[in-house]
Amino acid sequence: MKLTVNGQSHDVAAGTLSALLAELDFQGGWLATALNGEVVPTKERDRCVLTEGDRIEILSPMKGG
Repeated sequence: MKLTVNGQSHDVAAGTLSALLAELDFQGGWLATALNGEVVPTKERDRCVLTEGDRIEILSPMKGG
């Protein structure tokens, strides 16, 4: 299915937000996620079903200044 992740189009097989993070190799103890402009808490990612055309934002901390 086609999704927009951080402003870029992706063809993915993932059906949930949790599966999408794994498919796109987003790992780490702290990530912030949003689906179509709504924040998705960590504990809800397994139940967050994705559909064609969804917009996902994934934010992770970066070192530097």
